[in-house]
Amino acid sequence: MLHLIKLSVGSESLESLADWQRQRLEADGRLWHRTRMLPRRHEEIVASGGSIYWVIRGQVLGRQRITGFDRIVDAEGRPDTLILLDYTLVPVLPRPHRPFQGWRYLKAEDAPRDLADAEGGESEMPAELLTELRTLGLL
Repeated sequence: MLHLIKLSVGSESLESLADWQRQRLEADGRLWHRTRMLPRRHEEIVASGGSIYWVIRGQVLGRQRITGFDRIVDAEGRPDTLILLDYTLVPVLPRPHRPFQGWRYLKAEDAPRDLADAEGGESEMPAELLTELRTLGLL
């Protein structure tokens, strides 16, 4: 399985990303994220059921399944790509991540687990506490 990872610029939390996406869905009738480049491995991402993992305020906090890609032309005549997304935003075990531009590929073995699959009460802890405990090597 192959995924993408992307910064959610302007989001303060997973909830604020969900609110913004609800507005986009109401306005456009579908959920997407615009990016300049089409991933070369886009067919593999969709065929394998890949997701986009969202980095919010320095932490990977959630993911959404990628349902497809759509090529468009922007108002200036330049090609753009819409990453088409499933409506469900799935919380994941928070993991620190440094800022970067654009998107990156993320292998399945490097992706954080869904919060619902967490063990030992991790799903009950606040994201900041989980991050601190991981930084200290306690989790």
